[in-house]
Amino acid sequence: MNAPTTALPVVVIGAGPIGLASAAHLIERGIEPLVLEAGPSAGSAVRDWSHVRLFSPWAEVVDPAAEKLLAPTSWTCPDGTTYPSGGDWVEHYLQPLADALGERVRYGARVTGVSRAGRDRVVDADREDQPFTVYVYNADGTEERITVRAVIDASGTWTTPGPLGGDGLPALGERTATDRISYRVPDLKDPAVRARYAGKRTAVIGSGASAFTALAYLADLAKAAPGTHAVWILRRGINGATFGGGEADQLPARGALGLAAKAAVDDGHADAVTGFRTTAVEKSGDRLVLGAEDGRRLHPVDEIIALTGFRPDLSVLSELRLNLDERLQAPVELAPLIDPNVHSCGTVYPHGVKELAHPEQDVYVVGMKSYGRAPTFLAMTGYEQVRSIAAALAGDREAAERVELTLPETGVCGGAGLFDEPEAAQGDGGGCCAAPATLQIDIGAPAATSDGC
Repeated sequence: MNAPTTALPVVVIGAGPIGLASAAHLIERGIEPLVLEAGPSAGSAVRDWSHVRLFSPWAEVVDPAAEKLLAPTSWTCPDGTTYPSGGDWVEHYLQPLADALGERVRYGARVTGVSRAGRDRVVDADREDQPFTVYVYNADGTEERITVRAVIDASGTWTTPGPLGGDGLPALGERTATDRISYRVPDLKDPAVRARYAGKRTAVIGSGASAFTALAYLADLAKAAPGTHAVWILRRGINGATFGGGEADQLPARGALGLAAKAAVDDGHADAVTGFRTTAVEKSGDRLVLGAEDGRRLHPVDEIIALTGFRPDLSVLSELRLNLDERLQAPVELAPLIDPNVHSCGTVYPHGVKELAHPEQDVYVVGMKSYGRAPTFLAMTGYEQVRSIAAALAGDREAAERVELTLPETGVCGGAGLFDEPEAAQGDGGGCCAAPATLQIDIGAPAATSDGC
């Protein structure tokens, strides 16, 4: 890349955990970032699930480069052994980090497209010598085009939840019943949301942590609001792994979440319906009836909570040359490492710029969006991704290709849960980075060290 191009900033799409970490790593490498956030504040997507508690402790959700950027400010490092809620994560880390980045973060700036200057995806001539053009629609209705040297897309998948249809497409009638369907874990502490589900029969579709959380919330509501009942719809059957590791889980908070979902069924607050692949949502008076591909029709429900995962929106990158796995919509080199048919979060091998590269040089999709449809993403994996990318953009190939990943001693997944008594799972650590070990994976054997706030 020529000198005039390297003098341009690197655009980061999204001011969530991985986007802000990207900016911190770029600054550490002497590269100027510009973070474009469609929402009005940092962590806009996280704010939408602020009521849900992570089952990863603080030690696993603070990026090392971001911590260094925050150190000179009035920021206080949280206790690394406690478990933040989404709201805690925003208030005590994401927004302070965005504030520390200052004018490098722009809010109300929605990226609508990215291309090479003067080149659509067909044109080869001098392509790699051209900077990127990023088209932005601002909250005040104005539009602009920004010229940048590289693009890091950390926009996530929050705005594109999966439909409830069992074949990956919206079920018949799903679009016309959206006023009765939610694609998020409900915040039952909100009086209006609580009233929506209290005393009602609600279908919960999904088999992951979000579905567990919704079931547990509705079970608690049922104890206070008679008539509240959940119908848990699973596309597969129930087996020994359905509820996770339980008491044997290496993350106690995650195990507690699975046990809470199991208790919702065992205590009669939820009925499980297995092997049900939804094809239709039919109206029956003021209620809804779900139909399956095998002809089954369930008793009417008042509300539906569809928690069937998320998928990437790649439309803004349509003029760039990406090499994506045909199943997961993840980079082809990354896809085998994160395939949910083979891997859980704990078995995903650490990866960086090599696995995230595309035919279009200096374009990277990172964070949850880089995993496409795979649900195995871990925040620390995203932090490692952007550390490697920043090193590559700085020309430090040795650091870029070396994988350095801070892992909890359990080496397992992060995620969301119900853990309202974090002290029950605390270890001996102190500051936010005091507990983990650092694995530096090179050609030789891993070497363990420790670091802290």
